This record gives sequence, C-alpha cells and structure tokens, in this order.
Amino acid sequence: MALGDIISPAADYDNFVSADPTAFVETDQDGNAMVHLLVENMHCANCIKTIEQTLRSNPAVMDARVNFSTRRLFLRWHPEGIDVTDLVKPVIDLGYPLTPYNPAMMKSASSEENARLLRALAVAGFAAANVMLLSVSVWAGLFSEDMGPATRDFLHWVSAMIALPAVAYAGQPFFNSAAAALRGGRLNMDVPISLAVILAAGMSLAETVQSGEHVYFDASVTLLFFLLIGRYLDSAARNKARSAAERLLLLKAVAATVVLPDGSCKTVPVEAVTPGSCVRIMVGDRLPVDGVVATGQSELDVSLITGESLPTAVRPGDNVFAGTLNLSAPLEIGATKTGDNTLLGDIVRLMEAAEQGRAKYVRLADRIAGFYAPAVHLLAAATFIGWWIFAGSWQNALMQAVAVLIITCPCALGLAVPVVQVVASGRLLTKGILVKAADGLERLAEIDTIVFDKTGTLTEGRLDLINREEIAPGDLDLATRLSRHSRHPLARAVARAGSGPGPHLDVEEIPGEGLKTIFKGREIRLGNRAFCGVAETAASEFAPGPELWLSKGDGDAILFRFRDRLRSGAKETIEKLKARGFAVELLSGDRPAVVEELAQALGIDTWRAQKTPGEKVARLKALSEEGCKVLMVGDGLNDAPALAAAHVSLSPATAADISQTAADFVFQGRDLSAVGEVIQVARASKRLILQNFALAFLYNLIAVPLAVGGIVTPLVAAVAMSSSSLVVCLNSLRLRMDGKNPTR
Repeated sequence: MALGDIISPAADYDNFVSADPTAFVETDQDGNAMVHLLVENMHCANCIKTIEQTLRSNPAVMDARVNFSTRRLFLRWHPEGIDVTDLVKPVIDLGYPLTPYNPAMMKSASSEENARLLRALAVAGFAAANVMLLSVSVWAGLFSEDMGPATRDFLHWVSAMIALPAVAYAGQPFFNSAAAALRGGRLNMDVPISLAVILAAGMSLAETVQSGEHVYFDASVTLLFFLLIGRYLDSAARNKARSAAERLLLLKAVAATVVLPDGSCKTVPVEAVTPGSCVRIMVGDRLPVDGVVATGQSELDVSLITGESLPTAVRPGDNVFAGTLNLSAPLEIGATKTGDNTLLGDIVRLMEAAEQGRAKYVRLADRIAGFYAPAVHLLAAATFIGWWIFAGSWQNALMQAVAVLIITCPCALGLAVPVVQVVASGRLLTKGILVKAADGLERLAEIDTIVFDKTGTLTEGRLDLINREEIAPGDLDLATRLSRHSRHPLARAVARAGSGPGPHLDVEEIPGEGLKTIFKGREIRLGNRAFCGVAETAASEFAPGPELWLSKGDGDAILFRFRDRLRSGAKETIEKLKARGFAVELLSGDRPAVVEELAQALGIDTWRAQKTPGEKVARLKALSEEGCKVLMVGDGLNDAPALAAAHVSLSPATAADISQTAADFVFQGRDLSAVGEVIQVARASKRLILQNFALAFLYNLIAVPLAVGGIVTPLVAAVAMSSSSLVVCLNSLRLRMDGKNPTR
C-alpha cells in the first residue's frame, strides 16, 4: 500500500468546499470574519500546535485556537480578498479534515471513532490469535526437529496471508496519522509506531520469500493488537474526561414551542426564536432560551447554573435560563436572550476560553514534544547501527530499533496536562464554578493570602428587614403598599417582608428621597431621615446600618432597619481557610462600623473600610511586594481593578459584568464554599500534573535503556507504551473521584 493511498487531502478539501463553509462565517463588531470548524485526526497537543502555527503563518489570520476536548477550531481573520477555503487548505493538506462546526456532530464523531477502533481491534485480535497458533506450531517443529523446510515455509506463507491484510486494515488509525504528519514535513507519535509495525511485517515477508527460519508476523499483528487496546482505552478515558463545554452544548434544546399572537403554538428550531417571543415549556423540557416567566408556577432543576441540587421555585416575573429543566408544571416565558447569547452560551464560551488557553505546563509539554520525536528516531537509528556492528545481524538490529521506536512513543507526555485540565474544569462546573483563565488553576495553587470584598461577596447584597417585630402590622402593611411602587433595594426589602397587596395607592417617588402618598387625608412618607422629618439627634440613638423611616403625619416616625444577609457558608468557609493556614483580609468601601461588625461576626482579624478602588489596588500591590500570593474575591464595579491586579481572582455570578470579565473564576449560586472548593481542585490539579510528568519521565528512564540494551521485544514495548498512557489518564481521573468524596 502506497503512503499516498492512505489519505486523500484533495478529497477532504473537496468535501469541505462542498459543505459551503462560507455560510457559517460570522462577523465580529470590528468587521473581522470568524468561523468555528470541527477538526478530525487530532491526537495530541503537538497536533494542536501544528494546526495553530500553520494558520497563523498567514498574515490575514488574527486568531487561531483549537480546543483539545471539543476539537473545535476558532478562526478569526481580516476578510479583505481572502476566503475561508483558502485559509484552511494548508491544514487539510496536513491531514486534518475540517467540517463546519456543529455541536450535535461531536458525540456522533466520538462514537464513530470508537467504532472504527473496535473494528480494527477485532481484526487485529483475530489475526494475532491465529498467527500465534501457527507460530507455536513452527516453534514446536523447530524445537523437536520434526518439521521440514517445506512445511515451515508453508506455515510462514499462511501467516503472511493472515497478517499482512490485518496489518493493512488494523493499522490505519496509526498509518493515516503518520502519513498526514509526513506529508506536512513533520513527525508525530504515530510515525515511530507505524514505522515499527511496517518494518516488522516487511522484514518477515522478506524472510518468508527467502525461506528464512525466523519471521515476526506474530509480533507485528500482536503489536498492533496491544497498541489498539491502548488507543481505544485512551479514547474511552478521554471521553470520560470530555470537555465540560461539550457536555453543556449537548444540553441545549434543539426546538422550541412558540406561542403565536392568536394563541396557537408552533414548534420551530431554537435558532429561529427571537427576543420578545413567548415560549411554552412543558414538564420535562429544557428551556431553549433565557427569559422571564410570564405565566405559570413550577420548579426548575438549575444545578447546571448554580451547582445547587435542590429545585428552585419560579413564578411570574422570575428570570430563567436556557439549559435548565422544567420539573413540575407548564410555563410560558418571554424570551430575552436567544441562541449563543444565552447564559448557557456564555458559560460555554468561558469554558472553551479556559481550555483553549496555553498554561505554562501545557507550553512546557509542547516544547518537550517538539524535540522528542526527532530524538527518538535518532536513538532508534543509533540502536540499529550499534546492534548491527556489534551483534553482526541486521535482522536482530532492526528488531531492537523497532522496540526503541515503540517504547519511546510520547503518548504519556502529551496527555500529562490536558486531561487534568479537562477533568478539573468538569469537576468545578458540577459545583457551579467556571474557569475563565487558562493558567488560573496554576496561579491559584500558589496563593497564601485571600482578600474578600464585603457587599455581594461575603454578603448576598440583598437587604432584609430585621426589626419586623418592632413594627405594628398596620404600619408594615402601609409601608409595603408604598414600597411596591419603587425599585429601590430598601423598598423592595420592605415589599418582601409585607403581606399581600391592598387597595391601590397613588404614590409619587422623589428620587434620592423616598415615596409619598395621601392616605385617609394624611400625607404618608417612606424614605430617609430628612424626607420623613426625623431629627439627627433622635436618629443617632439607633444602631448604624441601612434604614428607612415611615412618617404618617401624626407623630413620631417609625424606623425600618435592614441588614445585608451573609452568604451561605461564609463563616464556615472563613474558618476552614484560616485553619488551612491562609491569611484572610476584608477590604471594603463600606462604613467602618458596618465592616467591623461583619469582620467580628466572621472572625476576620484584618479589615479595612471606606477604601476606594485605587486604595484596594494599592493594598494588593503592597501585599505582593511583601511576597504574598493574593486571591481577590469581589463582585462590584469598584472591585474590577483589584480583581485584575491580584495574583488570581474569583467573582460571584451576581457580580457586575466588568468584574466577571476581570476575574479568573466565576462561581454560581449563593454558597461561599466555592472558594474552598476551587482552591482544593487547583492544588490537586498541580499535584496530578507534576505526578504525570514524573510518571512519563520515569517510564522513559526505565524503558529506553532496556529497549536499547535488547532486553525488550517489540511486543513488550507495545504493552509498556500503552500502559504508560493509560496510567497517566487514570491518574488524572483521580481528580474526578476525589470530587465525589466530600471528606477529602
């Protein structure tokens, strides 16, 4: 079989053009063209490096990123006078077929790959078993000296007729990849594998033609059998560690039921839904869009969004998000965001941005792999020459060179980092934590100091009425009826604390002051001290904190006191972080009395109040100059500079957009225990990556001298190489099992 017959880049290019990729090209806000494509035949980090470098060599290309797990290629370029088909042709010529990206294709593509590997494995296994039986017969005959040359040659030819077709078919997963690499003038891990299998089979055929005593058909097909076992189990392990972004994409609804103006319903593709549409969600359906509940009450499984296991009750006016599951009753929602603009789409982009990045460990692995393959071939050539010179047998020298080619395959090294990254991202996602920065986990593993913002971080940023028992029911009812006419946070807190709606009131809101109405001939006011006529001396006897006053025009005003609710798990999280040796600080722009009260409640000894954004950044820089590695946890607009200045940063999903943009991690839900979880995962990830590097180097340190010394046969080399790759994958998957043990 000629090398050029194994793959056909021209046919792959014709298929790509026939798929009309220009229909999938989009334009960003700056007028640049961009497209998402699905890449095939990718097996390692070196493949990603090759694809990206090939695309970036074109001056028109602004950005080219390949996602290891989803096999998604993102390409952005200057569109003037250049077509997407021209841009990607060099990649297709390298042996990486491309198709327009479709999330639904990912699962089927993985299934097809596994099916191909299983078929190849079955053929190799069948051939290996039968050729091995024939080899045992030949060995027995040679040992007993009862077998003549004619019988031996006949059995060798039968072995050849079984082995050669099996090698040609079962070896295609390796031959295709190796041929693509050689066409592109490069080497990858499948080149030494293919070379080893072809040399073993070719040398055996030459011996058979010359009526030689020793052939190695059993070694070549059994070698393929073990290599395919390793490749299949490796593929299965990668599927276990499949990208969280890919799993999220599979949760997207493919159709939506739209309620038309005449009340009838129509099922349309989810891409056809536009903001403002009314969408009906039946029980058991996933929401196809973000929106606001218009009619109905139900419970939603929102674990995808918040990481919380308990269903959340929703009613008219509540915000709901695509990908969540309707559990209890039908709903109708008004669509606000559709397509890739939904929260689910945002999460996918965050996850892919993290996985597509190049952390320092990934860069290290890429650099090692860059010179590893040439070194392996030089070592194999030296082994062949050395054994031929000192042993005098070119056949034996060739077999030892083949063993070196196989045993030094850098599979384990190529998987050392990516699998850990993917498993870590998936585990954090199940806890409602999104990884935004590619090297965020690495930096997080180094921290020794944690600085918290107050409002919206240690607290929920949601005020509650705390002196309800001091307020007469009639006064609370009156204040509630006024407060429903305002969106002010304190007014909304009063509205939540009150009873059902009463008779309508004609209410006027005075911006920055409060609300007023005429009730039973008297002017009623709800607002600040000055607006309600409360003297400063009368108000000073009350504890500091957010407040409203109700004035009924008939005497003393009534005080409504509020307090920001602590985030769930805040106190426990602070205690655990301090117990683990972290220095904890509170840095807030709020008043000293309020900050001090919260710090004492949480056991935080170091706190600073009334700090401007610039002063927060200055404090972080001071800590950095002292040698501290700081994690900043904040949410407000004023925290964004500090989040960017910190060594690593974390923000709740309720934070301002600019703060989420600046943060390296975003956690969903109300529980602050996400801080401890993400630190634990970061430290475990670093430990596993270093372990994987150590395993890969230890394997080579032991295996290479054995292969060069002639102790290891090609068959044993195949088993050892496959085992090293599986050990690295299984070691990485320990991070997922670690997450299922809450006591760790």
